[in-house]
Order: sequence, then structure tokens, then C-alpha cells
Amino acid sequence: MKAPAGINVNTQRESWPIAGTFVISRGSKTQADVVVAELFESEFRGRGECVPYPRYGETADAVLAQIAAVAPALAGRLDRAGLQRAMPPGAARNALDCAFWDLEAKRAGTSAFALAGLPAPHPVVTAYTISLDTPEAMAKAAARERARPLLKIKLGADGDPARIAAVRAAAPDAELIVDANEGWTPTNLADNLAACHAAGVTMIEQPLPAADDGALAGLSPPMTICADESVHGIDTLPALAGKYGMVNIKLDKTGGLTAALALAQEARRLGFKVMVGSMVGTSLAMAPALLLAQRAQVVDLDGPLLLARDRAHGLRFDGSLVHPPTPDLWG
Repeated sequence: MKAPAGINVNTQRESWPIAGTFVISRGSKTQADVVVAELFESEFRGRGECVPYPRYGETADAVLAQIAAVAPALAGRLDRAGLQRAMPPGAARNALDCAFWDLEAKRAGTSAFALAGLPAPHPVVTAYTISLDTPEAMAKAAARERARPLLKIKLGADGDPARIAAVRAAAPDAELIVDANEGWTPTNLADNLAACHAAGVTMIEQPLPAADDGALAGLSPPMTICADESVHGIDTLPALAGKYGMVNIKLDKTGGLTAALALAQEARRLGFKVMVGSMVGTSLAMAPALLLAQRAQVVDLDGPLLLARDRAHGLRFDGSLVHPPTPDLWG
């Protein structure tokens, strides 16, 4: 697809094989299905990648249709600021917003972090995800990765106390954080929190469904409780007070780096800690989030490590230390 003039838009639907199977409480997958948007202006090109997420009613076809619908406005010189008003938050706007940042940096002969008024990014430690499985299988996976400093353990099913105990025994020195993906209930919340406390878990992400998280109000657990599915834009922050101490900011939820930077600033102003996360995608999806990750308390940008292969000029990982992107990739 190409817009007729001005800024031209190309889109590609891509599938990237996952190394093994990625399993969370809502299901499993063996490939990462992404959409890449490219913006062309004169000799300059900017790219952005998004991951349509069924949890929010997104499909690749719908994302492609959203981008096609806004292509004429881009040809008419719609800019990044106008994009925030022209499209709703979500994966489609994320791909275009990140492509705009890349395009603007290359057009100006500078970097995306400089355009954002941020200091030069430095390498950060990312969590490494252990998929939901039996306690025995998760222990084996954790043992293989026991040297990593931060492991993110997917829970959210019956028997979670046995899972987290098995993982802790297999990786005694790693910091453990947990993501239940809305899989717990008010009934089993206390037992699961106690098991996580016994395993030394430092943070639990979205233990209860976003629409039924009232049981978190007034709790004082020994670990931080982080909102994921419960937080999207700035307007969702007030309802989190008293239930969560941290928010997981993902560009696919906010609709791009522009909105994510604003959300992080407001979250910090309101006293929330910040986690920067992502869906499972390639290095192109992670690169813009690395700017956001510089001031985050928790970083979860391990998508490329979970893939069987990554795209050209991908991010460099030294174990769990992820380095900023080169201009050949993004920004």
C-alpha cells in the first residue's frame, strides 16, 4: 500500500518463529505475528513495528486497515502530533508513531533520543521470560537461565505455588518477578501472594483481571503489584491508586513512543514506579522502548531473545544486558 504523494506508507505483515512455545495463562503461540509500517519522504525512511494483540480485540488485518485509512492524511502532511488525534491508541498507531520518530531523526540527521530531549541511552538489564508450564518443566527452563539476573515467571493457573517454589529452587540467585496475566482470582490471591513471598518474588504483574481487581485495594503485600492490562493511557492512572504501585507501559497499548513518554512522566508524578514491557516481537519493536526504559525500575524487552531468529541489525544482547539500537535498526 502506498499513499499517493507526500509521505508514502508501506506496510508488511510478518511472522517470526519463536524458539519453542511461548505460553501464558491465556494461551500459547509458536510465532510472533507483527506488522511493520514504513514511512517514506524523499530519500528518508522511517520504520516502526507493532504486535496486534487479541486481548484488546486487535488483528493484523484490522491494523493494516487502520493504517490504510490514515494513509491519505499522511500524504497530506499529517505529522506525528496530528497522528495522536487522528488515530486511537493501539498497535496501528504505535507502528506509525515509531516510524515517524525514526523518519524525523534520519531527516534531521540526529537521533530519536535527541529529538525527545533525552540523554544518550545506555545498556539496561532486561528480564528473561519463563513460560507457563508444569513445575518440573519451568524448573528446567529456569535452571538453564539461572545465571541471568532477572527472571520473569509466567503464572496464572491452578498450582502456581508449586510452580514458583520449583523455579526458586532451580534459580536460587536470580531476582524473580511474576506475571499472572489476569489469571488469579480473589479466592486464590492470598495463597498465591504467600507463595510468591516465600520464593522472594519482588514484583507481581496483573494478578487479577483488569475488570475485577478490587480485591487489591488496601492490600500491603511485601512485593510491588504492577498494573498491565489495567493501564493504557494517562486517563487510566487515577483508578489504579491504592491497588498498584507500578505500571507496565507498552508502546502497543499507548499507541506509540509519543504517548508512552507522556504516560511515564505522569505516572512518576503520581508516585507510581515504571516498568517498560512489550509484546513478543523483533528488535524493531523493542528499540523505541529502550528510550523509555532508561528511567524504568523494571525492563522487560526480551522479545528478540525468545525468537528463533531476529531481523538484520537487531539489538545486541550481552546475556540480559540489552544495548541501544544502531541507526541501521531504528532512531
